[in-house]
Amino acid sequence: MRRLSPKTLLGAAIGSILGIAGASLISLIIGRMNFAQPSTETFLQVVILILMTYLGLTCGASKGEHFDLSVLSGMLADSASRKSTKVLDTSVIIDGRIADICKTGFIEGTLIVPHFVLRELQQIADSADSAKRNRGRRGLEVLEKIKGCPGITVQIVEKDYPDVKEVDLKLIELAKEYSAKIVTNDFNLNKVSQLRGVEVLNINELANALKPVVLPGETMKVFILKEGKEYNQGVAYLDDGTMVVVDNARRMIGKTILTQVTSVLQTTAGKMIFGRYPEEGESSASTQAVKQERRISEKPYNNHRISSEDEKERVKGR
Repeated sequence: MRRLSPKTLLGAAIGSILGIAGASLISLIIGRMNFAQPSTETFLQVVILILMTYLGLTCGASKGEHFDLSVLSGMLADSASRKSTKVLDTSVIIDGRIADICKTGFIEGTLIVPHFVLRELQQIADSADSAKRNRGRRGLEVLEKIKGCPGITVQIVEKDYPDVKEVDLKLIELAKEYSAKIVTNDFNLNKVSQLRGVEVLNINELANALKPVVLPGETMKVFILKEGKEYNQGVAYLDDGTMVVVDNARRMIGKTILTQVTSVLQTTAGKMIFGRYPEEGESSASTQAVKQERRISEKPYNNHRISSEDEKERVKGR
């Protein structure tokens, strides 16, 4: 038995289905006729079903080689591309982390940059305020980096919605039209999009999920950068930007210290870690542990030194 091509199998399947459908219609017509014997009606229906199915199978198999499957594959590819389509807002472009995420391959597919978002970036880049100007130019540079990432297609869409005034609502309408997700780090846009049934990828939520877990009672090494809001507090930052508020650490500003974590506060804006540094004259648990370990390590040496001195005294006595 020769191996059949996918086109032939597809044609045979379609032909068989059409043959069965045609036989069913003819059977309905036969059922309305009056036969002297009911067995005659059943016999005709079975014969017509077998005949129509066979004709459909053979005709479909012979015509299957002429099918153009590129149309079907194009439809499937278009459906898959729509699922991987994402819309970027201004805040996530200026933030810049989206470029690093694209480089790692966690985001792929088509990234849509609406023309009204690009126009807003250009206005920020042309601002008289140097800080805003730098942010706008950074956003444009981020777009250039994203264009060079493998597996990413950046598409500038000229679509606008004159009846909609706010940029956030325009983004939501565009995402609905393209069946796309919105990539943002704007908290308000995140909430409004979810209320309107649009999926959102929040960069801040991703960053918080990737931060290391810190539990109360653990000790960590931090650099006290500045004074805290409360009395005698010091503030430090981890490498990922997490703020660490340390009690009794104001006097240690500009120094690296070991602090014991007392609590961790998780908010929508991120995570805050609270710690405590021992007051003057008070030793922390970690410091006591270090001293205890040092005493244990020095004990064999001291015992050896004492035994050596005793041996010398015995030699002198002789």
